[in-house]
Amino acid sequence: MTVLIIGGSGFLGTELVRQATVAGHETAATFASRPGRASGVVWHQLDVRDPARVARVIADVAPSVVVNASSGNSDWAVTADGAVRVALAAVEQGCRLVHVSSDAVFSGARIRYDETCLPDPVTPYGAAKAAAETAVRLLAPDAAVARTSLIIGHGRSGHERMVRALAAGTRNGVLFTDDIRCPVHVEDLAAALWEVVLSDVAGVFHLAGPDALSRHDLGVLIARREGLGGVRLPAGRRADSCLPGALDVRLDSRATRQRLRTRLRGAREFLGGDGCADRGAAAANH
Repeated sequence: MTVLIIGGSGFLGTELVRQATVAGHETAATFASRPGRASGVVWHQLDVRDPARVARVIADVAPSVVVNASSGNSDWAVTADGAVRVALAAVEQGCRLVHVSSDAVFSGARIRYDETCLPDPVTPYGAAKAAAETAVRLLAPDAAVARTSLIIGHGRSGHERMVRALAAGTRNGVLFTDDIRCPVHVEDLAAALWEVVLSDVAGVFHLAGPDALSRHDLGVLIARREGLGGVRLPAGRRADSCLPGALDVRLDSRATRQRLRTRLRGAREFLGGDGCADRGAAAANH
């Protein structure tokens, strides 16, 4: 099977590439500015704002499946329009499409969200992700849309880097005690995504961990894992700040978990103990 990973040099994309090559898939991946370091991968520079280039890369690779793990944050031309261009090109080539989305599509008004809940974003990033979801499902009815939450793993995620910087005093800021999400380990997430790819099932999937934690509580777990348990991490309330965004968004992944063999661990498990759990993610079932 030939796979193309859009955004293959990113945090999640790097793990998707690794698992694809380990599984023996012929793997191609894209990058915006710098290719990843994985060997055995054909790298393609891609700006998803360029429709002709998107179509050319997908046509040249001729993959069986395209996994769109790219993110332009709140840049509408990348996050929303770019996803539309990828979907159009994948449909044109007859590829299966798996699109990675985010819990940012929800406002937090109802706190717990299952796979049937409709997006109600309150930030530009969430609006772009919601628009991308809608376009993908309309343009590619056989596609899978996978929403996820805070992605953690091996100390390389943005949240883990922030915790280290705050603990070292090299960065100003606070970790919010009222901003709650359901973190997932990057290896678990990638394994679940590959299982979704191979299932050929369409629709919406929720791929998040079972533990609902504030960003501060998550930071404390990360600090303890890294031997920084005695450090007092700065805390604050998002509700008291000027930052927009949902407060409490909990992806209910129970329906998705019943359809998958890959186990999505909670943050208390993969960040617990002496850190060994962080290295023993669920194996990909592909």
